[in-house]
Amino acid sequence: MKTKSHFPFLLMLLIPFTIQHICSAECDNLKDYCPTTPPQKNAIFINGLPCDNPSNTSAHDFKSMELSKPGSRDNFGSLVKIVTASKFPGLNTLGLSIGRSDIEVDGLVNLHNHPRATEMVFVSEGVLVAAFLNTQNKLFQKTLKAGDVFVIPKGLFHFFLNRGAQVATVFSVFNSQNPGLGSLSSIPSDTLESVEKIKRKIVSLSDSQLRGVDDLTEAVLDIIYS
Repeated sequence: MKTKSHFPFLLMLLIPFTIQHICSAECDNLKDYCPTTPPQKNAIFINGLPCDNPSNTSAHDFKSMELSKPGSRDNFGSLVKIVTASKFPGLNTLGLSIGRSDIEVDGLVNLHNHPRATEMVFVSEGVLVAAFLNTQNKLFQKTLKAGDVFVIPKGLFHFFLNRGAQVATVFSVFNSQNPGLGSLSSIPSDTLESVEKIKRKIVSLSDSQLRGVDDLTEAVLDIIYS
C-alpha cells in the first residue's frame, strides 16, 4: 500500500511565509526602474548584489572604515557620504545603508530626499537644525545637539543647517540598501553668489517655522524656481 505524500500541501503552506520573510528585509526596488526584457533575451536582474560564496565570508566583510574620516566639503560647507553594500559587503541583502554628514559653521546640507528610505540621524558633534517637509509643505524642525536622534520619513525632503559654533557631524542609518538621492533645488550653478542665495532662502524657511508660519508653499516654490 502506497503512502500519499503531503509534500505538495506543505510546500503550498510554506511559500507565503517564505515570501513574507524575504520581503521583510526589503521588497522595494533598489533601482529607479526595471523595464521587462523580451523572452528571447537571457537576462538576469538581481534586486541587490550577487552574494559571495559563504565559504569565503569572514568578519572583515562586516566592518567598514568608510565613515571614519570626513572628506572635502562642497560649496554649501557640507559633505554627505552614503555607504551601501557596494563598498560595505556585509550590508548586502540586509536592507540597510549608512551615511555621514559633516557641516561647517553656518553650513548647509541642501534640500534633498531619499526616495527609497527613512533616515535616522544621530548627532555625534555640534549643534544643528534638522527639518523635513511633508507633502503639504508643513515644516517639522528641531534643534539637535550631540547625542540627539531625529527621524526623517521615507521620501520627504529635508535639510540640515549648522547654527552652532563648531563643525557638526551627523551619522545616518537608512532602511534601504539603495536609498537614492533627489534634489529639490533647480540651481545648477556652484558660484558663491548662487550658493549664498540658496542658503539665505533655507534660513528664511527655517525662521518662518519658528515664527509659526503654517503655509510655506510660497517659500518652497521660491527655492525650487530660484
